[in-house]
Amino acid sequence: MKELVNRIAQALVDHPDQVQVTEVEGNQTTVLELKVAKEDLGKIIGKEGRNARAIRTILGAASAKLKKRTVLEIIE
Repeated sequence: MKELVNRIAQALVDHPDQVQVTEVEGNQTTVLELKVAKEDLGKIIGKEGRNARAIRTILGAASAKLKKRTVLEIIE
């Protein structure tokens, strides 16, 4: 999951070398924290949050296939 979010984020931003994805595992849920350069934050979120919603949808479908719950948090 971490690699999936990393690849999608790197494809969207101008500074792909500054993309960082941190994985925090809990008992039932895994939280992925996505951190990008400040000027790329708008590109990750998108107009009215469409890009962020799309990334979360893809992540939800992929994690459902593995029978896990994964949440994406975008860190400023």
